[in-house]
Amino acid sequence: MTKRSSKRASDLLAVTTGEPAGIGPELCLALANYDWSDRIVIIGDPGMLAERATALGLTVTIQEYAADSDIRGTGLNVLPVPLANKAVCGSPDPANAQSLLDGLRRGVDGCQSGEFAALVTAPIQKSVINDAGIPFSGHTEFLAELTGGDLPVMLLAADDLRVALATTHLPLRDVPAALSTDGIVNVIRILDDDLRKKFGIDRPEIIVCGLNPHAGEGGHLGREDDEIIRPAVERCIADGINVRGPLPADTAFTPAAGDRDVVLAMYHDQGLPVVKYAGFGQVVNVTLGLPLIRTSVDHGTALDIAGTGKADPGSMLAAVALADELARV
Repeated sequence: MTKRSSKRASDLLAVTTGEPAGIGPELCLALANYDWSDRIVIIGDPGMLAERATALGLTVTIQEYAADSDIRGTGLNVLPVPLANKAVCGSPDPANAQSLLDGLRRGVDGCQSGEFAALVTAPIQKSVINDAGIPFSGHTEFLAELTGGDLPVMLLAADDLRVALATTHLPLRDVPAALSTDGIVNVIRILDDDLRKKFGIDRPEIIVCGLNPHAGEGGHLGREDDEIIRPAVERCIADGINVRGPLPADTAFTPAAGDRDVVLAMYHDQGLPVVKYAGFGQVVNVTLGLPLIRTSVDHGTALDIAGTGKADPGSMLAAVALADELARV
């Protein structure tokens, strides 16, 4: 594969703090210890970050973000988005839900205006936002709504292993009905387009998983593979996209499947266990199909260890590094 490079307009990477009762704030504090080539702007409550730093025994200079501010070494620029209530580690408060969404909106606005080169998100607690009376199924869907995107595509990356999903946060029993030939065609087209534009891969090689064991075994183990997935692959091949499948999922991830830049899984737990096993702690979630670059960690809020100093910042560091890399393509 061939990579292309170009100069971006902004040097800023926006990072949201995520659920304040979880480990997101301390992951953001960890960024102060790294000499990034680009400046980091944390979007969140500066008082909450200062309190968390004190509780963890960290010495971090927190400065309110301004266009001409410049902190490196042990400092963080923070774009203030105040919480309604004080954050308590391990105890999410629905009253703070709106602040989290406001922070995401500010990050998206900054990316769309050119103020930020990319958006990196710390984990949030979906249930708490819903408990606040705000329907919310996840970052991916919310960001698509904010940007007017019709079809966000969730992709997880661990080094050269990339896994995308045809469906995201659905009960397993609802997956077959959610699949359609047109929908899979659209996902494949987004993968091809964004792997070219955002990852700099000139001609992406895409492998598509079947839905059923053995990709349906010629219809004996389910007909979705032949009636829905295969026609989608054939349409994309006719359009000149470098794609093959459907392959049995237990083959698609093996060397026998041949070279690939991405594997498209049909549902969440078909693809994510593979990539998380391959690189847990270093996996990055990337949302494709948006008019901006968005990366995230591969884990949840870890309420049980929030404020203890046990949080591993590996995935956050990888998410920031990948956002920086993608912004340079």
